[in-house]
Amino acid sequence: MSPVPADATVLHPMPGQDRLVLLKPLITSELIEVGEYSYYDDPEHATEFETRNVLYHYGPDKLRIGRFCALGAGTRFIMNGANHRMDGPSTFPFPIMGGSWAEHFDLITGLPGRGDTVVGNDVWFGNSVTVMPGVRIGNGAIIATGSVVVQDVPDYAIVGGNPAKVVRSRYPEAEVARLLELAWWDWPAEHITEHVRTIMSGTVDELAAIAP
Repeated sequence: MSPVPADATVLHPMPGQDRLVLLKPLITSELIEVGEYSYYDDPEHATEFETRNVLYHYGPDKLRIGRFCALGAGTRFIMNGANHRMDGPSTFPFPIMGGSWAEHFDLITGLPGRGDTVVGNDVWFGNSVTVMPGVRIGNGAIIATGSVVVQDVPDYAIVGGNPAKVVRSRYPEAEVARLLELAWWDWPAEHITEHVRTIMSGTVDELAAIAP
């Protein structure tokens, strides 16, 4: 019998654990794209990810998250809609309060943004991570608990702190290049299923040996 892949379409993949949700079947916003098997874990508000964890998302910038990402409780993405003007005496966004102030809405539209926020594949976020607008996080990265990510994160880097800085790379540069070329997260689900043990605990050479 051929190995059976896990179902990427169920909301709660762990029986009896409603705190863990797959994001792809949960997301409804056209401004958020999530790959298969990426999940969010939260004991209280897992299904409210779009409203509680993606903040100030008024568009047109997008949040893009790859496949097989693990997001700990409280992982938050601050989007470009959080920007305020900083070129005058006050940063307060008067026009959104309504009344005659709304006549000045042009003062807060078209503020400079950093573009889409992009998370690669197989990224692990510890609890209570904050990602600022327009950041790009590379494949295989690990973001330590409580980090505030304000700049791009290299592939397979471990980062931590506020602001988050590179602690070390998970692999030497040459092996990172090989891992990116192998891109196991793009393999067919059946092939991944057959080789889960190597993907989780093997060497780069062993991973290369089972590449389809």
